[in-house]
Amino acid sequence: MILTGDEIAREVAQGRIRISDFNPARLSTNSYDLSLGSSLLKYDENVLDPYTENKYTTLQIAPDGYLMQKNEFLLAESAEFVGSDHYVPIIHAKSGTARLGLFIHVTADLIDIGSHGRITFQLFSTLPLILRSGWRVAQVSFWVPRGAISLYKGKYQGSDGPVASRAYLG
Repeated sequence: MILTGDEIAREVAQGRIRISDFNPARLSTNSYDLSLGSSLLKYDENVLDPYTENKYTTLQIAPDGYLMQKNEFLLAESAEFVGSDHYVPIIHAKSGTARLGLFIHVTADLIDIGSHGRITFQLFSTLPLILRSGWRVAQVSFWVPRGAISLYKGKYQGSDGPVASRAYLG
């Protein structure tokens, strides 16, 4: 079951959902808008190995934006810290973002219950596109779990900025 926008606001007020700098104007009928932070991560190699730590460069989005090239892949951060020990956050692209040819979460849209931190967006652009810090690129919805809850304690807990793959850690 998905929470409505009003219910998201109530749960934020009760401390059961954490969204830093919560602004009710960013609520929709059943989600909350997330914006692009200022940091990007770009892998240095053309071939990546999931069994090793891959090298990358961290970039900052300039005030006039970052030109993302066609078919470019970047990791980016949400400006907001997000998390809940009571609900399962799911990340979606906003419709306007998708209509510009930008994929926000290439395949990993599920945020584990108990995970808290900045969201790492997996950006892929089908067209050249200017990225700007503060752009509302995504939405988070919150879902009610069914069954016993085990809180996330994994390798991405507490992310603060875009985080490269840690698949090599097992």
